[in-house]
Amino acid sequence: MRLATVRVDAETTRAAVVDADSWVLLEAGDVGALIARDGWREEVATALRTGADRVAVADAEFVRPLLAPSKIFCCGLNYRDHIVETGRDVPAHPTLFAKFADTLADPTADIVVRGSSKVDWEAELAVVVGTTLRDADRDEAAAGILGYTVANDVSMRDWQSRTLQWLQGKAWDASTPIGPSIVTADALEPRDGLRIECLVDDEVMQSSSTAELVFDAAELVSYVSGFTTLRPGDIVLTGTPGGVGMGRSPQRWIADGETVITRIEGIGELRNRFTVTPGDDR
Repeated sequence: MRLATVRVDAETTRAAVVDADSWVLLEAGDVGALIARDGWREEVATALRTGADRVAVADAEFVRPLLAPSKIFCCGLNYRDHIVETGRDVPAHPTLFAKFADTLADPTADIVVRGSSKVDWEAELAVVVGTTLRDADRDEAAAGILGYTVANDVSMRDWQSRTLQWLQGKAWDASTPIGPSIVTADALEPRDGLRIECLVDDEVMQSSSTAELVFDAAELVSYVSGFTTLRPGDIVLTGTPGGVGMGRSPQRWIADGETVITRIEGIGELRNRFTVTPGDDR
C-alpha cells in the first residue's frame, strides 16, 4: 500500500491511497490523522472499493505525508561508509538526536536557509511508526512499523559543530524535506538493500544501499521505545550514507540556487531548490 497527503486546495489537504493511475482521497487531513484512528485499514479498503473522490497521479500535489508528528528521532553515524568518512568507530548504541514538526518540509518545497554558510545534504530512509510502542522487542517493533518514506536531514554544519550537541545544526525550520509518500512495511524490506541516492544539480553525491545500515529500522524503533513511548505517525530517520559534503576533500556545501534530489528505490524522490544566505556569526 502507498499512502500520501495530497493538497486539495490552498487550505485543504487529504490523506490518500494510490489505486492504479489515481489517488483515492480519504476522510482525514493527512496520513498521521488517518492512522491514529482504529480501523483505518478498513476505511481505506472501503474507499478503494466504493471509488471515492480521486485525483489523477499526474495531477497530485503532495505535501509532507505527516503534518504534525509528535516525535521525530534521528540516528547519526548509522551507515558503515559514512562512519569511515568521519573517522569514527562503529557505535555500540545508536547516536540519537531530535527534530520538531516545524523542521519538516514538503517533498518539492523550496528550502530557505538564512544564516549558515555550510549547508549539507544527508539522504535518509525514514521509518513511520504505525502503532503505540513502549519497551518493544525487535519483533514487536518490526510489527509496529507502518512503512517507509524518503527524507533529507539537511544540516547546517557550521552551527552543528559549535558544540558536542548537534541539535542547533539539525532543527532549522522547514529544512528537512520528507515524502512524497509512505510505502507500507508489508510491501518493502529495507534490509534487502534499497538504492539510496542524493544528487546536487544532477551530480551524484551519495549512492549506497540500505543494507549498509548498522542499526536497521526495527532495531532503532525498539531502542527508542525503550525510553519513550512511540505513537502512530512518529518518525525515525535512520541516518545517511557516505558522500556528505562535510566528508569531501575539499568540502562541498549546497550553494544558493542549487537543487537537491533525494531518492530511494521503490519509495520515491524529493526535489528541493535551495536559497542559501550566509549570515553573521552569532
